[in-house]
Amino acid sequence: MKTFIKIYVIPAMFLAALSTQVSAQVTRRNSKEKTVKTTTTKRTVANNGNTRRVSSTKVTYKKPTRKVVSVRSLPKRTVINHKGQNYYYANNKFYTQSRGRYIVIAPKVGFRIKVLPPNYKRIRFNTHNYYNVNGTFYIQINNEYEVVDPEIGTVVYELPEDYEKVTIDGQTYYEYANVLYEKVQVDGTRAYEVIGIIDME
Repeated sequence: MKTFIKIYVIPAMFLAALSTQVSAQVTRRNSKEKTVKTTTTKRTVANNGNTRRVSSTKVTYKKPTRKVVSVRSLPKRTVINHKGQNYYYANNKFYTQSRGRYIVIAPKVGFRIKVLPPNYKRIRFNTHNYYNVNGTFYIQINNEYEVVDPEIGTVVYELPEDYEKVTIDGQTYYEYANVLYEKVQVDGTRAYEVIGIIDME
């Protein structure tokens, strides 16, 4: 009987104790990693002092010039009059007119359209239902959809193709349509969190 205990029972108890210790270490390590991620997200908001607005004078773009996309004509366009100026909406993009050409622009807050493009994504954050179309945020007002600035903390999982990298106080962020994003991890998936809005000056 003593031989049986030495050969089978003691090694089994040793293995059980070892696996419990390893499991506890893995749990501790995972909880530390989660804490770091949470701290990082909180740090980002705290560093910006919960201020939504960032002066454009503090923003440095990595590329000195932006690629300008223009076309000669816009079939089936919708005219949008915004603050006394005409803009155009066609092919799920917004345009302004200059020298006989239509130039693609990021939509201005306040633009309204009647029908969302089919590729929109619904995002629920706090009390708002946003509709995100290629980096443009809309909310529904009556029977129309209005371009708005998203709230700080809103998370998206992809950015539009023509986003830009910017630096503010030595930190790298991503910008599209004057909305600033920071790369974050959400449940192990790469995402982008809204951290501010650029005030054009």
